[in-house]
Amino acid sequence: MSEKHIVVQGAECECKFSVEPKKDKLKVLSQTKDYANDKDASKKLIATDKEIGQTLEKNTFGKCKLQPTSSDYLPCQAVITKWSGFYEKVTMSNQGKILLEDSKATCPIGGPDCISITKHGQKTEGSSQNAKNANEDIHSQLNPMVNLRDMGKEPANSDSEDGTW
Repeated sequence: MSEKHIVVQGAECECKFSVEPKKDKLKVLSQTKDYANDKDASKKLIATDKEIGQTLEKNTFGKCKLQPTSSDYLPCQAVITKWSGFYEKVTMSNQGKILLEDSKATCPIGGPDCISITKHGQKTEGSSQNAKNANEDIHSQLNPMVNLRDMGKEPANSDSEDGTW
């Protein structure tokens, strides 16, 4: 089985019934305690199956193909009624189950699994531990201007009057 990422605050979602493929970002409103991929624990709340209702930033995916009018389509009013495909082996502090990048949401108009996650919301953040774990030979080939052994050390001071080292 391949690795699946957990979904966090800011994940991108889309609806398969959007006239023009517009995306919206997921807001985690069901809890304020559990974080992932966020060293400062301030931005990346873990999304759970309790993210129900109007839990997207704009709460719309544009115009909805399932709501035609005589000349166009009515605007989407995204309301999530339930989630499927979540991770069932862990229960979070809000009694919810963790959403995964292949979880799907149900909308009353679009029906089951019409909303999917296109980006899980996690981002890579470099840290000093990454530098410590890096392979020096590979790093020197990729970035020859930086010496990993010198990272984190204070630069040497110059005693000369002209400012040269």
